[in-house]
Amino acid sequence: MFNWGMNKKTLRELRRNQGFTARELAAIIKVDTTVILKVDDLKFKDIPEPLKSRLKPYL
Repeated sequence: MFNWGMNKKTLRELRRNQGFTARELAAIIKVDTTVILKVDDLKFKDIPEPLKSRLKPYL
């Protein structure tokens, strides 16, 4: 419910903790793999809002 530490981690850390590859995560949220790879090194709080809201339920 409360994900305080989530905003400080990178997308790469979060998706690897859940066991997703970039390709799998992109397929789940229905975006291109390159979109995931572009924001992979950003902290979760720095990801643009439309993408962040689609990612949050899976991470």
